[in-house]
Amino acid sequence: MFAIVEIAGKQYKVENEQELFVNKLQNESGDSLTFDKVLLVDNDGKSKIGKPAVKGASVSAKVLEHVKSDKVIVFKKKRRKGYAKRNGHRQDYTKIQIESIKG
Repeated sequence: MFAIVEIAGKQYKVENEQELFVNKLQNESGDSLTFDKVLLVDNDGKSKIGKPAVKGASVSAKVLEHVKSDKVIVFKKKRRKGYAKRNGHRQDYTKIQIESIKG
């Protein structure tokens, strides 16, 4: 069984007991979440597709931790001008574990 759910503006394909990284959520570690915007639910080949969301379907998850991704280096340069700029960025993510899919 899997579902496609919208979390923080992005769509994710989730299954039971799956761990995934989503954009940072405001919840604390150990909190339980329920996502009601389920776009599709598939149960052994039987699919329910929502318009835009499946009525009565929900996905419950648990917040495991807040982490940062690997550093991405942004390097800008203009040749023969003496201009070079180096910058880095680390995106904040929340690691969640899917507990159950209802629908």
